[in-house]
Amino acid sequence: MAEDLKLYLPTTRKEMEIRGWEEVDVILFSGDAYIDHPQFGAAVIGRTLQAAGYRVAVVPQPDWHGDHRDFKKLGRPRLFFAVSAGCMDSMVNHYTANKRRRSDDAFSPDGRAGLRPDYCTITYCKILRQYFPEVPIVIGGIEASMRRLAHYDYWSDRLMPSILVDSKADLLIYGMGERPIVDIANSIRDRGEVPHNIPQTAYRCDTEPLPDDTIRLFGYAEEQQSKRKHAMDFRVIEHESNLRHAHTLVQDDIVVNPPYETMSTEQLDAVYDLPFMYRPHPKYNAHRIPAYEMIRFSVCMHRGCFGGCSFCTISAHQGKAITSRSKASILRQIDRLKDLPDWKGYLSDLGGPSANMYEMHGRDMSLCERCARPSCLQPAVCPNLNRDFKPILDVYRTVDRLPYIKKAFVGSGIRYDLMSEEYGRQLITRHVSGRLKVAPEHCSDNVLRLMRKPSWKHYLEFRDFFLRVCEENGLKQQLIPYFISSHPGCTSRDMQLLADETRRMHYRPEQVQDFTPTPMTLATTMFYTGLNPETLEPLYVARTAQDKQQQNRYFFWWKQNDEKA
Repeated sequence: MAEDLKLYLPTTRKEMEIRGWEEVDVILFSGDAYIDHPQFGAAVIGRTLQAAGYRVAVVPQPDWHGDHRDFKKLGRPRLFFAVSAGCMDSMVNHYTANKRRRSDDAFSPDGRAGLRPDYCTITYCKILRQYFPEVPIVIGGIEASMRRLAHYDYWSDRLMPSILVDSKADLLIYGMGERPIVDIANSIRDRGEVPHNIPQTAYRCDTEPLPDDTIRLFGYAEEQQSKRKHAMDFRVIEHESNLRHAHTLVQDDIVVNPPYETMSTEQLDAVYDLPFMYRPHPKYNAHRIPAYEMIRFSVCMHRGCFGGCSFCTISAHQGKAITSRSKASILRQIDRLKDLPDWKGYLSDLGGPSANMYEMHGRDMSLCERCARPSCLQPAVCPNLNRDFKPILDVYRTVDRLPYIKKAFVGSGIRYDLMSEEYGRQLITRHVSGRLKVAPEHCSDNVLRLMRKPSWKHYLEFRDFFLRVCEENGLKQQLIPYFISSHPGCTSRDMQLLADETRRMHYRPEQVQDFTPTPMTLATTMFYTGLNPETLEPLYVARTAQDKQQQNRYFFWWKQNDEKA
């Protein structure tokens, strides 16, 4: 058992002693259970620091009640604490679109709810600061990343300042954190102080000189007084996030450094080649962790998404540019997965944020250097986009030929407006597990424009293609479309149009999504301000619970018909 524990990052004082360690360099606090898999942030950051020569420990889901013993049990780290709420914003994790408390948590043992606090990052930081006031705190993950500047918080229904203000953290990493976390550790080790010159970080300071081309945003107090100013600031923030060479941003005393350049294939391969165990820590052996069960036999082929959907955080967090793993790296991971317990020859997902964007980029990268479009697909597909499906088809077919693979499914979402006939046929005939889920989201051109989603006609064309390929190959498979109600700009008339379309298609949706405003997205800014940040024109927002429920009911026209009958 002791040998098994040595293969994981330590989580207790006893596990440190097994290694002969009296102290560690960095202690990671995470709102998720510790799963040593490259799909989970704490494992990636911990393994990355380990590979750089640092001693790292993880404290997963510490108890924030009572005497706070979980926060003190490993003592003081030599360099700093690293804090993350986990793979999801803690408020999204805890509450539905109707602000009802969820009864489960996929990232906790046995799906148990209540193992992390609301506003998790802030709570953890306050406790650590209470007991270790002199130790630097670095925050990261999706919660910190998407709350780095003033943002609307749906659950408290108010504009909140940068999470650096309430957490009192020393440094914030936004986006994917492998490169900044090592540079931060090196700097604190060598200079003994928290650095302010690391790309892709944010910090509080109003005395340091800044670059001449720094962009100053409206202050938090100004945004509180003017929703228009908040919308204008968001337009600037999104514009900068889509540039390959962004500027420094300043809001009050919050400084946001530009990001690193997009990761190379070699750099991303190095992350996935770290010695992950691909399993939860042995402390969870008697428990089932739903999020792990869902991804245990899945492979992520790339990072980033150039779809630019208004309600999505992927491009804002991972970046718009695609970084793809090499085929060799993908095959190495699959070779490791086959040795896991319960392997039966099936990959649940061979995908990515948008599965069919693998190895896609601009034909002329010099044009991409100057481009600030939030989406390469909307309002029309960029003519400079290299839509070559040969690399992804090569991966699919190579994986299919592996002797220990019975079936490799694509469970990630695909963009049906980014398709070739050859790719579509390969996908439908070889990689669908009976149901292919796609996300048209709506059918109203006005709503789709605000969502930055393709026209409804593209969905209808793909549906016809899907049905034809299934019929030609004798396949009994379903195409399952996802829809959203209450998106900003969506009116009752738009929902009636969608109800008419689903009725015409004889489609009875059982599960539908009510729009949830999550921090720092275009759609959330629309929801809060009632303005389209791109034009500053007013738009309708279904804001109250009653308005949202009324829109949601349009999905269930067939139940109403049954009741009338």
